[in-house]
Amino acid sequence: MSNLFSVNSSIVFATLVLLILLSISTWSIALFKLWKQFQAKKDDRQFNERFWAVREWSEAEKVAQENKGDIARLAQSGFAELKTLSEAQHDLKHLGAPHDVLERQLRQQLQNIQRYHERGLAELATIGSTAPFVGLFGTVWGIMHALQNIGSSGSASLDVVAGPIGEALVATAIGIATALPAVLAYNFFLRRLKVHVTDLENFAHDFMRLAQKHDYKL
Repeated sequence: MSNLFSVNSSIVFATLVLLILLSISTWSIALFKLWKQFQAKKDDRQFNERFWAVREWSEAEKVAQENKGDIARLAQSGFAELKTLSEAQHDLKHLGAPHDVLERQLRQQLQNIQRYHERGLAELATIGSTAPFVGLFGTVWGIMHALQNIGSSGSASLDVVAGPIGEALVATAIGIATALPAVLAYNFFLRRLKVHVTDLENFAHDFMRLAQKHDYKL
């Protein structure tokens, strides 16, 4: 570790520090999102088990209010809209057929949930795409600095050239090592999000079917 920070150029040193900070950010975001997804999956599984086990439509509303998680939030939004529809609202927001009004509400709630889970993905994508170039910048600057030192010393032997240029190449290696986990984490969480959104859409479709069966009333 001491050799890593023994570079002579302050620019290269700052580049290495920046890459290490980006790496810490990547792992922090990844671990946090893993924990949140574990909690969300657990909550959704508990809600599904209770919701689909009930026999009455009114009892299903109580289950939605008593549970937490993304699917429970979607159900809560749907039941809240059904209550509003039963009160015969005549404003522009509730203008139209009950099916269209409820579908719009569920779609908006689903989009809010999706935006919530997209937090951190942009940061991972940015780190994954820029970290190699940051490392390359440090390498190019380090090689320039090394060549200037070689020129001022008047010696171009392998012993003089290998050390400074080898130190400069460390920046590229760290840049790649920083980018790889970020790209892998981005692709992993993006895939998990698509699967989760599909589950939410399936529940919203089933909720619409049940609401239509009960004439959009509680």
